[in-house]
Amino acid sequence: MSKRFTIVTLALCTSVAFLVGLMLAGGLSPSPAVSSAARTPPPLERIRPAGLSTPSALVDFADVAERINAAVVNIDATAKNGSRDPQRFRRPRLDDPGDAPPSRDPETPRQGSGSGFIIDREGFVLTNNHVIDAADRIAVTLADGRTFRAEVVGADAAIDVALLRIPASPDLPEAPLGNSDELRVGEWVCAIGNPLGYVHSVTVGVVSFIGRKLFDPSLDDYIQTDAAINFGNSGGPLINSRGQVIGINSAISSHASSIGFAVPINQAVVILPQLKTRGRVSRGFIGVTLTDVTPGLQRALDLPVARGAMVQDVSPQSPAERAGLRPYDVIVDVDGRAVETNEELIRDISARQPGTVSRLDVLRDGRRQTLTVKLAERPRRGDEFDSPADAISSPSPSPKEEQPEGPPLGISVREIDRGILGRLEIPATVQGVVVSRVESTSAAYQVVRRGLVILEINRRPVRSVAEYQRVVGALRTGDALAIFYYDPAVRQRALATLVVE
Repeated sequence: MSKRFTIVTLALCTSVAFLVGLMLAGGLSPSPAVSSAARTPPPLERIRPAGLSTPSALVDFADVAERINAAVVNIDATAKNGSRDPQRFRRPRLDDPGDAPPSRDPETPRQGSGSGFIIDREGFVLTNNHVIDAADRIAVTLADGRTFRAEVVGADAAIDVALLRIPASPDLPEAPLGNSDELRVGEWVCAIGNPLGYVHSVTVGVVSFIGRKLFDPSLDDYIQTDAAINFGNSGGPLINSRGQVIGINSAISSHASSIGFAVPINQAVVILPQLKTRGRVSRGFIGVTLTDVTPGLQRALDLPVARGAMVQDVSPQSPAERAGLRPYDVIVDVDGRAVETNEELIRDISARQPGTVSRLDVLRDGRRQTLTVKLAERPRRGDEFDSPADAISSPSPSPKEEQPEGPPLGISVREIDRGILGRLEIPATVQGVVVSRVESTSAAYQVVRRGLVILEINRRPVRSVAEYQRVVGALRTGDALAIFYYDPAVRQRALATLVVE
């Protein structure tokens, strides 16, 4: 019995040693299925998505607020005898969270409050223009209770930024400035300010959109966030998880409590030198309205490029008109640098000083040309080249001049008569047909509205109802259209694209 046990034991030991030897020599590797099931999972940081060098740490905004809070200030702006109109810079469709409700007594001083933040020990404070506009007295109160009389160093209403100054001091707290170009949608941010008089309130949310257009499509680049922003937050900082200011809180939606907007800090940093030295900002200007070269435009107009900024309209007596720019020109390069979008071109031109001479490479009718333009100064709202935003009523439909039921493209048009010319103030040089009705179920409903004057379709003139009917009568399902029209509401020409259904 013991002899048999000894033999069995020796046999088992020999077999085990043989198998171990094979595995060490690589001759008996485990199967992939068994290997993956039996292998110990790697640590969490080893299975992070590609491209992340380190796992993201949890954001602690308590530390961020503790570091930045001292640099956030309360701003009280007062005007004598109601000379300051709190509604002057109230944004259309949005409520600026900066001013207090107006007093009904015209002799009562107007007072509003907002926020700001100190950017250096020289005493410079950034805030919104609408917080301090037309104020006779501005008081800045620090977190430690100190109050200073502030002077306006400079302001720029175009992007709603103002630079104030209080007495310099080596013990002034500073808010570090970040890089708003590095922001990503979904990134955590916090806002610090004085909403509704509750000083130094901190709210947290995420960046919900970047580059939002609200008031001026050519300059606006707002950061949208769901961090709570209320009246009194105007001018306060929007801060990233590293404790850097990446925006200036500026506006809130009048329809929701969780949609706020901030001016990107990079927009403010770019104009700081001009605000400090001149008190105002000068921007280059050529006097055109632009649109991107979209796939629809490229197809409808048979364009040889898929990038660039297409000219829709040219302002009279503007640098663009003097340089010879025309509608349908596609600006593809500026001084040898490629232009991808119209927004990119506008930023490039706006960053240049008036008087600068620039070389524009354009595509006109498929051929490349070079034009030289001398930049003027960008007008302020209400100046010569600025288009009015007053709404103009659409013409009443005329049953005998409309097309029958089921009009082509879903658009009914009529001739321009004296009544329409006077009512819509259409220039005599504008020749086309007026849109009198758009079918709500048509593809055109999203891009065309009553009152527009259709000038051309795919560059074919439509000066009468008969010409319009001939052009659209030759269309087939699937055709891409570029509709060139004049909008009496803004007194500009523009392009719209759609596909025939």
